[in-house]
Amino acid sequence: MNEKNDFLEYALKSDRIKPMEDAFEEFPVEEEDHKGNAYYYLQENEEEYNQYSVGDIVFVRKYKYKDGKEGKDHLFIIIEKNNLLIPIEYLSMLISSRLEKVKYNSNKLLKKDELNNLKKDSIVKTDVIYKIEQKNILFKVGKIDEDKVEEYKKSFMQKKEN
Repeated sequence: MNEKNDFLEYALKSDRIKPMEDAFEEFPVEEEDHKGNAYYYLQENEEEYNQYSVGDIVFVRKYKYKDGKEGKDHLFIIIEKNNLLIPIEYLSMLISSRLEKVKYNSNKLLKKDELNNLKKDSIVKTDVIYKIEQKNILFKVGKIDEDKVEEYKKSFMQKKEN
């Protein structure tokens, strides 16, 4: 079995793949720098994408909280994609600008750079994976390299063992 299958099997068995809506309870968009404003991340050379790849940082459109209230947009990193379901569904990890939460072992620092196009250093929340349907993705902000994705997956897998 390869690493990708090991990771997916572990993720499914761990019961830590959650609907996208759950991401916003701990990290409300109102406390993020962008405050849900998609234009905060839009570049002049915006590209249209029909599919996204592992490592892509995406801006996700409006969603609903569990209580039915409507939430605003947020950033995620795609860590896997599931082509078996229609519409295409992505597995992702939440990105937050709330650097004070880097003190938690499962939150990893993501420094801004030209590849990821972040406006400031941020954190990646690696203890939970969120499902995102392609129709909920507004656009791609940037990308991180595969080594970082693998680091985040390993952090996810270690979380349960600790």
